[in-house]
Amino acid sequence: MSAERTDVRRGPFGVPQDSKPFPKPPLDLARRSGYLSPVAMRILKTPKNLLPQFAALCLLSILGVAIAPLATSLVAQENMRGMDKLDFREVVRSAKEKVFPTVVFIKVVREDLAGGKKTSQEVSGSGVLVSADGEILSNWHVVDKAVEVRCLLADGRAYEAKIVGSDKDVDVCLLKLKLPEGSAPLPFAPLGRSAELTEGSFVMAMGAPWGMSRSVSIGIVSCTKRFLPGTSEYSFWLQTDAAISPGNSGGPLVNTAGEVIGINTRGMMAGGDTGFATPIEVVKAVVDRIRVGGKVDWSWTGLQLQPLKDFNRNIYFDATNGVMVAETDNGSPARRAGILAGDRLVSVNGEPVTALTDEDLPVVRRLLGFLAKNAPAKLDLIRKGETVKVEVKPTAKGQVEGDELDCPRWDFTVKAINQFDNPDLHFQREKGVFVYGVKYPGNAAAVFQQKDILLKVDGKDIATLDDVKGYHKDAVANLAAKSRAVFTILRNGLMRQVVLDFSRNYEKE
Repeated sequence: MSAERTDVRRGPFGVPQDSKPFPKPPLDLARRSGYLSPVAMRILKTPKNLLPQFAALCLLSILGVAIAPLATSLVAQENMRGMDKLDFREVVRSAKEKVFPTVVFIKVVREDLAGGKKTSQEVSGSGVLVSADGEILSNWHVVDKAVEVRCLLADGRAYEAKIVGSDKDVDVCLLKLKLPEGSAPLPFAPLGRSAELTEGSFVMAMGAPWGMSRSVSIGIVSCTKRFLPGTSEYSFWLQTDAAISPGNSGGPLVNTAGEVIGINTRGMMAGGDTGFATPIEVVKAVVDRIRVGGKVDWSWTGLQLQPLKDFNRNIYFDATNGVMVAETDNGSPARRAGILAGDRLVSVNGEPVTALTDEDLPVVRRLLGFLAKNAPAKLDLIRKGETVKVEVKPTAKGQVEGDELDCPRWDFTVKAINQFDNPDLHFQREKGVFVYGVKYPGNAAAVFQQKDILLKVDGKDIATLDDVKGYHKDAVANLAAKSRAVFTILRNGLMRQVVLDFSRNYEKE
């Protein structure tokens, strides 16, 4: 039996190295050399079209030369050759065919009291089927105050839908088609991962712009983490230059794999090349809660947060982890727990939190919003260089918008004060009722202004909508005997009395 041939391996400058048997297969030699990256290994497994490069790599490996950069370059060349053969039109067509049949045209009849009286409006929007039994994702603002929701499918069938639940904070809603008994399964769109997107990724915005049933536009992702002040409490936005016009709201934003990676929500009227979608990971987290209880039911701690690098306010804190507490709301769980402005929050129930910039704040707020209610949450804070541990018991955030009431003949509408929807009015009066809309022409037009807080009517206190409802009912019932009422109001922080004459019936003129 012949012994396996050995040879002296020489390194740089001919210096002998340890004598080892030469491995028989070249691939094994490359693997044992320790200089090949995984990318180079892929190249070595394609000998037909890379034989010259293969030989060169083996030689360089034997000589002890690092070849990872060369390997990477060769793979990039191969990828470019593959791109030359790729028909981008086919990619777009394939992705579109996976999702376009699931796009839904939505028409909504809703009540509106903003004009000073109850009116009905018909609005339209979009949605996307996400289950075979007729679940549809759309926007909260598409179905807000809806009394009727009708959906048109891609194949021409039309059904009414019920609102399973919605969330104003994230602007998401879940609908369910009222399908006949024994209906066949519907096509539905696969959900992808928006976290895998990068700036420049191609996307398609699908929906029903301007009430035109359905369409598709194409563009790129302009920004994967766009923060919009006032609308980014629990989620940042995917910014795209794919057209998102009025009516596209609620439709899917689709990647080139034919997966829904966002729900179209906002668009810029000027220019038409800036639109925003809610990332699908946030949508899924919210919808999972809606399926269970019909709402998200956010928890509230009362923490007002600020990033470590606050460019807008030109404030920069000397820290690399955590998030600053800017303020705590009056009467909030955070204030009761003793958390102070200037504290730096570094962990929640043992989970580290950091918000370097505004774009990082929604993730921290969402973590706090998903905490268990009325159960102690452990927060670690840094206060003047020392670690402080506190326990906070979050409460239910509750409604984020007050209820409304129409007051015919008085010719105005009222709304309950809500700390999240009307923080300016809540600062003046924590609970109460304010003028929501004034009818023009009407009896209230010369007397009331929007956001007047109602304190009394004919000397009787007003604290709730039920109070207003009862006083209004009595006033209309006794109209023949008395057609004037004295209101005490709070306007811009100043108290005053006004007289409303409601003897005239503008509805009959």
